[in-house]
Amino acid sequence: MQCPHCHSHISSHSKHCKRCGGAIPSGQHLLEECGLTEPATAVSRTTTAASPRAPAVRYRFARLGDRFIAFALDIALLFGLFAIVDAWAFMRWGTFDAAELQLTTASLVIAVTLNSAILFLYGCLMEAACGATLGKILVGIRVVRTTQSGALAACALRNLLRIVDGLAFYLVGTAVAACSEARQRIGDICGHTAVIEETFGIAARLTAIVLWIVTLSGAAWAVPRICSATNPAHTRYLSQVVVRIGTTGSSAYFRIGGFTLDVR
Repeated sequence: MQCPHCHSHISSHSKHCKRCGGAIPSGQHLLEECGLTEPATAVSRTTTAASPRAPAVRYRFARLGDRFIAFALDIALLFGLFAIVDAWAFMRWGTFDAAELQLTTASLVIAVTLNSAILFLYGCLMEAACGATLGKILVGIRVVRTTQSGALAACALRNLLRIVDGLAFYLVGTAVAACSEARQRIGDICGHTAVIEETFGIAARLTAIVLWIVTLSGAAWAVPRICSATNPAHTRYLSQVVVRIGTTGSSAYFRIGGFTLDVR
C-alpha cells in the first residue's frame, strides 16, 4: 500500500507513515485494492514539493447517517410496491365480508414471499447494474467491490445477509459497521463490498426523483382500485383465517389468534 501523503510504500495496516509521519486514513488499503485512489505516478515532484501532504484519495467511506437516510428513502419507495402486492394478495386469497377483512394463511405467505423477493431483487439488481439504489443516488453514495468478484454475486450476497444485519431493527448491522474501519456491515464483509461517497450527475438525480415520485403516486392510485375489485381465489391448503381486521360501531379491531386490539 502507498502513503496518500508522500506515496512511499507502507504496510497495509499501518496507522502512520514512517517516512513523512502522516496519518493513514482507516480503510485506505481497501480503497487502494479496489482502484479508488489516484495513481502515484500522476504526482510530479513540483506538485509534491508545493503540497507534500495533499491527499490522493478521491473517495471516502459513506457515513452511517447517509446510509440510513438512503435506506429510509428506499423503504419509502418499496412501501409503495409492497402496498400494491399486499392489496392484490389479500384481496385474492383473503376474504372481505361486510366490514371485516379476513386474511388467510395463504394470503400472508404469498404477501411475505413477494415482498421479500422485491426487496432482494431491487437492492441486488440496482447495485449490480448502477452501483446504487434510488435512495443511494439521491443521498450521493454507492456500493463498490473490494475484490475482483462478480458484481451480481457480491451484491446478491450483500443483500441476502440483510436478514442478519436487519435483526433488532438493524441494530446488528449498525453495530458491526460502527466497529469496522471501512464501515462495513456483515453483508459488506462477506460480499467484499464497501459503501463510498459519490457525486452523481443532475440527470441521474432527477431520474431517481421522478421514479421515486411516480412509484408512490402509482401505488396511491392502484391500491384503492385493487381493493375495490373482489375476485377471491379459494385454495384447499392454507385457507385458515389467522387475521381479522374490521370495525364495529365506533371502534376498529385487529385480531390475530387469541389476541385482540380495539381502537376507539
